[in-house]
Amino acid sequence: MRLIFVTATTGLIMLVGIFELLRRRQLREKYGALWLLVALAVLPLSFVPTLLDGLSSFLGIASGLSLFLFLSIAFLLAVAAHLSWESSRLEEETRSLSEEIALLRADVAELQELREGAKTP
Repeated sequence: MRLIFVTATTGLIMLVGIFELLRRRQLREKYGALWLLVALAVLPLSFVPTLLDGLSSFLGIASGLSLFLFLSIAFLLAVAAHLSWESSRLEEETRSLSEEIALLRADVAELQELREGAKTP
């Protein structure tokens, strides 16, 4: 009974926290939707812990809890891979923008020199 209470409380706190982050615009909608789905998946599992037992026995897994833990780890690995991809993409974009800014600054400096040279008789 205590596990059900803790799991349900965790799911509700997660749900409220994600809504608050979305409301404050601190979490993008594409990630918010993903985490809302996770929170909404945790709630039914907290009230009916044997919900995954049928699927786990069909797949030949010892228990529903083992299946849930495996799926949780697979999900977190997928999130980590996606965030690594996003980070790499943003790093490349930042490098490209830095190079473009450096070129623009060089052009501005060159134009200022030409302008100052044209002012002096």
